[in-house]
Amino acid sequence: MPNALTPSKEIIQLREKVSQQKCQIKSLLEYINSLKHNQFGSSSEKGDDQIALFNEAEQDSDEIENADDTESIDVPAHKRKKKKRQSIPDHYPRQEIIHDLAEDEKVCPHDGTALKAIGEDTHEQVDIIPVQINVIRHIHKKYACPCCEQYVVTAKKPKQPIEKSIAAPGLLAYISVNKYCDGLPLYRQVESLKRSGIELDRGSMANWMIKCGKLIQPLINRIQDTLLEQPVLHMDETPVQVLREEGRAAQSKSYMWVLASKSSAKPAVLFNYSASRSGNVPMSILGDFSGALMVDGYEGYQKVCIENELVRLGCWAHARRKFVEAQRNQPKGKSGKADVALSLIRQLYAIEKSNKDESVEERYRQRQSQSKPILDKLKKWLDQTLANTPPKSSVGKALSYLRNQWPRLCRYVEDGLWPMDNNAAENSIRPFVIGRKNWLFSTSVNGAKASANLYSLIETAKANGLNPYDYLKQVFTLLPQVETLEDIDKLLPWLITQSKAE
Repeated sequence: MPNALTPSKEIIQLREKVSQQKCQIKSLLEYINSLKHNQFGSSSEKGDDQIALFNEAEQDSDEIENADDTESIDVPAHKRKKKKRQSIPDHYPRQEIIHDLAEDEKVCPHDGTALKAIGEDTHEQVDIIPVQINVIRHIHKKYACPCCEQYVVTAKKPKQPIEKSIAAPGLLAYISVNKYCDGLPLYRQVESLKRSGIELDRGSMANWMIKCGKLIQPLINRIQDTLLEQPVLHMDETPVQVLREEGRAAQSKSYMWVLASKSSAKPAVLFNYSASRSGNVPMSILGDFSGALMVDGYEGYQKVCIENELVRLGCWAHARRKFVEAQRNQPKGKSGKADVALSLIRQLYAIEKSNKDESVEERYRQRQSQSKPILDKLKKWLDQTLANTPPKSSVGKALSYLRNQWPRLCRYVEDGLWPMDNNAAENSIRPFVIGRKNWLFSTSVNGAKASANLYSLIETAKANGLNPYDYLKQVFTLLPQVETLEDIDKLLPWLITQSKAE
């Protein structure tokens, strides 16, 4: 006879069902909170002050396990430092406007004595002159032999980026930078230029961008060659829509892949368009690259890592981001598991910040002596916490991601040259993402490929400290004249930076 105090099978099943429903409700509430934050909240991943509760590396595992029950503490209000008055650089031209007293004011009101100038007060302002349109007229001189009257010769002009077009290198550079650097769609540029007194057709401007993308292809090829010679590369991808692509609906999702190197000597960024997100795309982009590849958790990169025997590095920024999302779903005024993880990750980043200017050898030594013990502590806490955390909760998903990516995340401590996260690729791809919000889509594949080339050249120029407009104008002027590979290489951004420094 069953014990009266022992729950029946039906009650046990009912309790399990209620428990499952509670977990599902909690998961849905977290999902709703995440959607609200994505729509209305800040995109910053900066941690809040509760993380300070878990700063001590000596905190034992029992304290960490009970972190959910720890109350938040009061933190003094942040005091902002007063910013210094912004100065105006000396290289800008100055226009002096002198404000003087009237002649009848240059006498003393007490005794009528003429006043003597004793100095002056100066106040500078910055003024902006709107776009100025300059028409370049090419005049070809003709010569003929006065004797035989059979020989006529006409002087030739330098080759142009787009022959028989009204677009000069400066205009092409201006349109390119506005769209690919500042995210200004062509139709808005049409209206802006109209206010300055010139009317251009948007279709013509789009055609110019495609031709410019093809013009700079030799430079893009050399940038790719340089990237594949680097020991460490960053890679990422983001969606893009192409309306007219053979065999595909306009609503189909395509991708822009980005490859980046933080090399101090030759920093470079390369965009590649592809209709696919399969693992074959990284294979074709990376070719025979051998070294370390920093990517996120997407498994499409695994094929090239296996085939090329690459060291695959995991991104701590992605791991941290998932705990930041979990932290937002915690009850207000409470700290929990997400805070513990974020505190330890923050300590890892603090070590990287302190040794960023050190040699590769010294950075490796500090990672082994300082970062590795923190990783060991984090792994121990991860193993203890994962077992008693609902897997479908936001913190459970963050813990699962951390566990699945753990071997890749820890690889960076094995070499002082290897990065800790994939921010180099994410920062490079951000201008494209911002621009996409404005121009929404590419009309054709040719347009998408031209955009990839122009984004590549502009972002590489920025990485080398060049002004994108000045650099593109120089490229569009000189590239049509090149005849050898050496001439092309002279236009690479890092070589132009070196020549300016010399």
